[in-house]
Amino acid sequence: MPDGLSGAIIAAGRGERLRAASGGLPKPLVELGGKSLLLRQVEGLTRLGANPIHVIVNSETAALMGARQIRMPDQVQLIVADTPNSMESLLILGERIQSPRFLLSTVDAIVAEDELETFAAHAQLAMELRSLDGALGVVRWRGDHRPLFVETIADGAITHFGGEAAARVTAGIYLFTQRIFTYAAMAHARRLGALREFLGFLLEQRLRFIAIELKSAVDIDEAADLALARSIIASRATGESG
Repeated sequence: MPDGLSGAIIAAGRGERLRAASGGLPKPLVELGGKSLLLRQVEGLTRLGANPIHVIVNSETAALMGARQIRMPDQVQLIVADTPNSMESLLILGERIQSPRFLLSTVDAIVAEDELETFAAHAQLAMELRSLDGALGVVRWRGDHRPLFVETIADGAITHFGGEAAARVTAGIYLFTQRIFTYAAMAHARRLGALREFLGFLLEQRLRFIAIELKSAVDIDEAADLALARSIIASRATGESG
């Protein structure tokens, strides 16, 4: 990836559906394979050359990080804010992001290292060749709860977000240009309330996005998702050691 690429992680949600399985921990601090979800995302973006990495967490997560003396790597710039929704978290991150392009991840999106690298390379190339405003990782829908469906045409261009059902859903990993933040005031004026609504609004404004399909990704929202992610990580580790 080129110089001047930064990273961003949305980790300000409360993760209520996962609380019972995590001992009451906020989602960013839930461990998977011996590492917190937040640290996993930081390391993933770091491997892709993103620096700095802007992370937004809520006050509960920040307080626990302080109490447990949890430190993030030096390239992480932590923002503490109790935001009402994921769109607001993204827009606050946008006030800090200065690079022309940035990699964005939600804290609960688990993607294999090799697939993350493939996504970043393909997204960067597509955006340069086609003058796009962003690229989104997508996976085939397997019955996830409240997914964001994505509709595309033959060349991968995204034509619609949402709807009742589609073949593919967002995977929680993105590459965007700074242009998306020029619509922040309009999004606030429309009282949009989620990242999915913001993405749909950007399409209405004729911003151009492409979908890049991944083989697999786990969006950790509840205990079953956590168990699946752990099994995937364990199987990968076994394959690497063999």
